[in-house]
Amino acid sequence: QLQLVESGGGLVQPGGSLRLSCAASGFRLDYYAIGWFRQAPGKEREAVSCINSGGRTPNYADSVKGRFTISRDNAKNTVFLQMSSLKLEDTAVYYCNAKRPLFGVQYEYWGQGTQVTVSS
Repeated sequence: QLQLVESGGGLVQPGGSLRLSCAASGFRLDYYAIGWFRQAPGKEREAVSCINSGGRTPNYADSVKGRFTISRDNAKNTVFLQMSSLKLEDTAVYYCNAKRPLFGVQYEYWGQGTQVTVSS
């Protein structure tokens, strides 16, 4: 079964840290560009960070730049999102996305999401 599974979410105080994981099963994640997205209640899903298949040139939304770090461990078939200096407005469900164009077909997978709640 081809799937992505996120983990690592939880409740944290402002200023705290969390590390989210996105593990793939049934396919090799290192062939895919990975994106982390989030969706807060009543808001649209927004892109947080992405990294290409080579693990270079990560990109970040302005709202998380300098606080979040995306990385990948191809040996573990997993991508991470290290989140530091968390703010109340970071509260959302976080999703990972894997995407790969191949012979004109876009292969894309979404995880089920993991809840991150920042609250004092």
